[in-house]
Amino acid sequence: MRVFVTGGTGLIGSAVVAELLGSGHTVLALARSDASALAVEAAGAEALRGSLTDLDVLRAGAAQTEGVIHLAFGNDFSSPDAVAKAVAEETAALQALGEELLGSDRPLVTVSGTPNTPGRASTEADPASTEGPVGGRGRAVTAMLGLASRGVRSTAVRMPRTVHNQGDGGFAGLLTNIARRTGVAGYPGDGAQRWPAVHALDAAVLFRLALEQAEAGTSWHAVADEGDKVSDIAAVIGRRLGLPVESVPAETFGALGPIFAADQPSSSTHTRQVLGWEPKHLSLLEDLENIQP
Repeated sequence: MRVFVTGGTGLIGSAVVAELLGSGHTVLALARSDASALAVEAAGAEALRGSLTDLDVLRAGAAQTEGVIHLAFGNDFSSPDAVAKAVAEETAALQALGEELLGSDRPLVTVSGTPNTPGRASTEADPASTEGPVGGRGRAVTAMLGLASRGVRSTAVRMPRTVHNQGDGGFAGLLTNIARRTGVAGYPGDGAQRWPAVHALDAAVLFRLALEQAEAGTSWHAVADEGDKVSDIAAVIGRRLGLPVESVPAETFGALGPIFAADQPSSSTHTRQVLGWEPKHLSLLEDLENIQP
């Protein structure tokens, strides 16, 4: 299958591109810079120059391929306005991709987030979260899944709060960066809240399986670790960086503070049973041992 991929040079995207190519697919990847284009081509894919805001380019990429995997998202979490801008850009991009695929029965796989279900681990049957700083992403994904009734094999792969590789990535990577900057390996509240996690290479396999097999309108959970305590995550970061480990105010984490403070374990039992996905790489706490002082 010839697949159009957005965000193909990121932590998850580069793993997805490699997984697709290694499984016999060909890839056309969105590239917003010369450096990204070179990286895409070095990986063995074809580059399509443009950014997530170039809606005509997105439509062209979808039109000339047999399926789409959308992964791109702005990485500026410095303020609520910056997050809102990234959500708005992604919403418009998903709308453009979905419109191009209407009536084609071609797959459109998008990245999403595991929902927050207080008191228990979330499952694939739970609706997407539509409130909070990134609630707009949930609304956009819900609309995209609704295209299943209009001839689009739309599916969502829900990612946990930490997608990691070589000790970096996701919320745990942000904790590490904040620790380096502040001199404290901090966590919000009492640190008992749990974050699910997955290795990027395992997540990439699930995106391929969803592209190849998933039925229209379905959601899947790329969850390997159901929920690690944030205090345990911070403890490894502190030990690797030689920094004190302690509770810090939620404001330390900026616009993402409310999300960081939430208990949000998640299950992938249904995903494993139906799609045959089985994580094989390092757990989060094992992978964090790769953090360099």
